[in-house]
Amino acid sequence: MDKGAVPGEDRRVVPVFVPGAAGPRDLKEMELTKPDLVVVGFSGNALDALSAIEASFRVVAFLDDNAGLHGRDFEGVPVLPVAALGRFPEARVLCLIGSERSYRHRAAIIGRLGLPEARFATVVHPRAEVSRLARIGAGSVLLAGAQVVSNGVVGRHVIVLPQSVVHHDSEVGDFTLVGTGVIVAGHVRVGPGCYLGSGSRLKNGVTVGEGALVGMGANVLRDVPPGATVVGNPARVLR
Repeated sequence: MDKGAVPGEDRRVVPVFVPGAAGPRDLKEMELTKPDLVVVGFSGNALDALSAIEASFRVVAFLDDNAGLHGRDFEGVPVLPVAALGRFPEARVLCLIGSERSYRHRAAIIGRLGLPEARFATVVHPRAEVSRLARIGAGSVLLAGAQVVSNGVVGRHVIVLPQSVVHHDSEVGDFTLVGTGVIVAGHVRVGPGCYLGSGSRLKNGVTVGEGALVGMGANVLRDVPPGATVVGNPARVLR
């Protein structure tokens, strides 16, 4: 499998412009052959993910329920209400809503879209690395430098920010957000709907319960209860 490829995902190679080879017209034609993609959430996550998305898809709309954003555009791509999703019946969809304040609502937001799983895109940055033994769920996105090694598993609708690593025999649950520079060691279980803050470290064998938040830079040496918030080195549950 090519570096960064995901089993079952149609990943298209976009040639780099080289003087004397492909000209601007050729590149424009290549752009038009990419599948259309609608991004739900006009957020920092969406902007951070653009280089990964544009390697394989053509973004046709950003959808956001913040009325203050409607009518804007980003590089010619309009920002529309989420209700406008029906205008793009053939487009793939990627939901990039989520922060330390809203991550627990991601599953409900995605569920309200009412889409079959096949409509959701899986996006892996060309500079991310995914082992041929790894599994990546529908609707997930891995940004530059992210790694899923050996038989690691990333669930559905997971966001993995740059330079984070999921090691062997580990699983990151559905709807989880993984910050920048996170290390998930071997045999770790991260439940669904969690938030792993940037720079956090999860010791081999620990379990992070559903809906938990791991603070930035936390060093997790013990299991984290469901719904808990842990911070510090070693990580402790906030009272």
